[in-house]
Amino acid sequence: MAIEDSNELTTLCIPTQRLSTQSFLYLFFSGPLREIFMPEADAANFFRRRSRRAAKSQDEIDAEQRQVLAADKRKRENHEEQRNEFENYAEEEHDEQDERTRESTEQWREFHYDGLHPPQEYNRQST
Repeated sequence: MAIEDSNELTTLCIPTQRLSTQSFLYLFFSGPLREIFMPEADAANFFRRRSRRAAKSQDEIDAEQRQVLAADKRKRENHEEQRNEFENYAEEEHDEQDERTRESTEQWREFHYDGLHPPQEYNRQST
């Protein structure tokens, strides 16, 4: 059995002869996979450690609370980012609409201005 190890890829070549279960497990679960997979007995003990109705240890409570707080923080940052993006978009749209309105108003005034009198309608002071 040959194992090539590199940073990107771990390959496993299975020979034609049968390996014992122990040697196969040792070869297969060495390296980064050892952190993910565990033998069946250890996995059973992991789930048997605490029954459903038993009180959680303070470490478990703290770990769950850290996960909840981290999820809340990610959610809050995501919502803040989305809100900022929408505010920027809305401000740009508002500015573009103001520019279009100003241009069309100027065109209307130029078209209707007779050149003799100041346009009364727009010079009137509000009282």
